[in-house]
Amino acid sequence: MEYEFIHDAITGEARAQFSLEHQVIGPWIETEVGRSADKLAQLLTAIDEVEKGKAPEVLITGHEYSIAINQDDISVQTNASFNGVDPLPDMLTSEHINVDQYEVAGCGIDDFRQLLLSWAKFTNTLHY
Repeated sequence: MEYEFIHDAITGEARAQFSLEHQVIGPWIETEVGRSADKLAQLLTAIDEVEKGKAPEVLITGHEYSIAINQDDISVQTNASFNGVDPLPDMLTSEHINVDQYEVAGCGIDDFRQLLLSWAKFTNTLHY
């Protein structure tokens, strides 16, 4: 998983840019986590609970995105795709672009933990 954190030149807000196959994670971390130490702690605690076998899976539903954490990996997806909202009409999509594939992304649990810790360091949010 390739990503880069930057500060928006106009607003100064932290931004996350991800490779195409993981692109949904960028807006998820900006929108659902942001600079919230509580959200970061909740996610890191959920990872620990799943890894220690206290929970087989944890689902955290946010305002726009949801995340599922299990023993093997995590999955981030838009709530619209999670709730089965109808996809975009054909006339709004190109034959060469599969919009649905950018509504869901996954990665290994260790990579995800490292991502969260890197985001926390970048945003000076959490000292875990």
